[in-house]
Amino acid sequence: MASAVKKITLSASRDIPFNKLVLSQSNVRRIKAGVSIEELAEDIARRTLLQSLTVRPVRDAEGNETGMYEIPAGGRRYRALELLVKQKRLNKTAPVPCVIREDGIPEEDSLAENVQRAPLHPLDQFRAFLTLREKGQSEEEIAAAFFVSVSVVKQRLKLASVSPTLLDAYAEDGMTLDQLMAFTVNGDHARQEQVYERISQSHVREPYMIRRMLTEGAVRASDKRAQFIGLGPYEDAGGIILRDLFQGDDGGWLQDVALVHRLVAEKLEHEADAIRSEGWKWIEVAPDFPYGHTFGLRQLRGEVAPLSPEEESARVALQAESDQLEETYAEADEVPDEVDQRLGEIETALEAFDNRPITFDPAEVARAGAFISIDGSGHLRVERGYVRPEDELPVEPETNPDPAPEAGSDRPYAMAAGADHDATTSQDPAAAAEEPEEDDGLKPLPDRLMTELTAYRTLALRHALGEQPDIAFLAALHALCLKTFYRYAADSCLELDLKCVAFSSQAQGLNDSPLIIALDRRHQAWVATLPKEPEDLWDALTGFDTDSRQGLFAHCVALSVNAVYESYNRKPRALSHADRLADALDLDMVAGGWTPTVDNYLGRVTKARILAAVREAKGENAAQLILHLKKSEMAEKAEELIAGSGWLPEVLRTPGHAAASSTDPSVDADLALQAIGEELAAIGGETAMVESAPSIEDEWAGARSDASAAE
Repeated sequence: MASAVKKITLSASRDIPFNKLVLSQSNVRRIKAGVSIEELAEDIARRTLLQSLTVRPVRDAEGNETGMYEIPAGGRRYRALELLVKQKRLNKTAPVPCVIREDGIPEEDSLAENVQRAPLHPLDQFRAFLTLREKGQSEEEIAAAFFVSVSVVKQRLKLASVSPTLLDAYAEDGMTLDQLMAFTVNGDHARQEQVYERISQSHVREPYMIRRMLTEGAVRASDKRAQFIGLGPYEDAGGIILRDLFQGDDGGWLQDVALVHRLVAEKLEHEADAIRSEGWKWIEVAPDFPYGHTFGLRQLRGEVAPLSPEEESARVALQAESDQLEETYAEADEVPDEVDQRLGEIETALEAFDNRPITFDPAEVARAGAFISIDGSGHLRVERGYVRPEDELPVEPETNPDPAPEAGSDRPYAMAAGADHDATTSQDPAAAAEEPEEDDGLKPLPDRLMTELTAYRTLALRHALGEQPDIAFLAALHALCLKTFYRYAADSCLELDLKCVAFSSQAQGLNDSPLIIALDRRHQAWVATLPKEPEDLWDALTGFDTDSRQGLFAHCVALSVNAVYESYNRKPRALSHADRLADALDLDMVAGGWTPTVDNYLGRVTKARILAAVREAKGENAAQLILHLKKSEMAEKAEELIAGSGWLPEVLRTPGHAAASSTDPSVDADLALQAIGEELAAIGGETAMVESAPSIEDEWAGARSDASAAE
């Protein structure tokens, strides 16, 4: 006969007045952790005590009960109750539910209560918050009830709203919390499950990749198009913004790309209508124009409307107030908010005076046009006053042309072939007979005689100019300025030319890059400095100091630089000279703002070159981290690894300057690429990724070699 199972007996429980309870030295909790006593007290005040205290009778020396009870387990709850009593929110004799223990060791009871307690799974908390929300509690009420911020509640609710399939995978430890947080970027359950299926079959499951896949094709809120239309109008039109509540997202992503394009086009067209009313012959509208879109067009030189006496007085008063405030608080550790605000208002007002609109000749406006686009910060960009060649007025021929002989001989002082021919034929008696006969009146000199005389004068000018470098510099500067700032001007006798070529291929967004902005700002500053008419240029240049002349000369010459590689136009010597020029200028492309990204380099080269870049910038260990990835994933991860390293591809490096590298510089690049190919083959990668055809960098290196051989 089987013996009966012995039944356990639970400890007795009853209410004990609070003033009969004391803390026990047997409580094993010594270090503060978790919710503070104050927050626990507020929670008890809100919903009373949810868990009984574990107590033991206090006995005297003879072992008799004294009527007091010590608490080995539940000390934090006791302190919270004690705080409520001190605040007179709880009577000191209020009954407290307690479990009375007699057997065992007090320390064991305290340890067991803390160790055996299973923490709540995060998913249970997420779902509990969602249940409270569904039962009518606001996010603020939930946050107040559990002493967390509203943003934390929003995060928990967002996690609970993920696809049930993904939540089940998270509950079964099929994904990490960071991965689950990444899935909250896009609320489309079907899309979430699709991405989850893809990463389940991939080696790359990092949260950044999940976010990238879920926001693929969306427009970032920091994009200039989104900044231009504004998030409010986009949402009012029914657009959805994807937000990441767990890390910085720069405002999120605009999911409806077609809607963004429509709103941008509508707003640009609305702005264009206002510009058309100014009378321009044509208007071109686009979110972005490539760098060089104004090449070949003449830019009008408008006039800034002068300030009225009242405006000038207001500007002087504002400047005086600004100077006074800055002098008063020059040595202050902190400027008062109202003073800082006033200085900002004054600065805005002064900028309005300095950036007054430019007015143009109405006759010129009728032949010219404007470009309307969006600048890099999301503001409207209006480029007014450009005249197309076909809209120019016919150029009237000069009444008394003064042709200069062309240089065509080995001798620098030789006259042109035509002039030599004229000089020879002038000895012919028949030609001499054509000379006009002497008469009493003064007539213009014959053309042939004018040519002969001015040819001699040209030689004299060449000789004199060659002996006065300062005047030669001024004359060259004058000629270059005419080519740079005064299209179609023919006000120089120097046969100098300057070409500023456009780029047949350029990276997206180049027109908004810091380099282009700096170049344009410098150019417009010179435009504002130089006179409006080309015939006034010489006098203006003679009045410039040496530094101004040199700065203007450098700007003009700089615009002629063409170090662009073009597959159809091989020019190894020019590219070699670009290297020498870069070395002389100590050119630093990193300081110039170029960094390798997926768009501008890493996503457009082979896996072998991506690995070579990472290996050179960060070392072999970093390259091994991405060796197994697919090309698109490898490029994205490589961008993160290389960021801030200062690494540059060969074509952008200045010869003689050390490249950012974590590897032995003696390692040959070809051997490195070969090793990468062998590693890829060993893991089943595509050995074809090591290019057999020459790349742009190979061509560049070849061009340098050709130039060296030619020299």
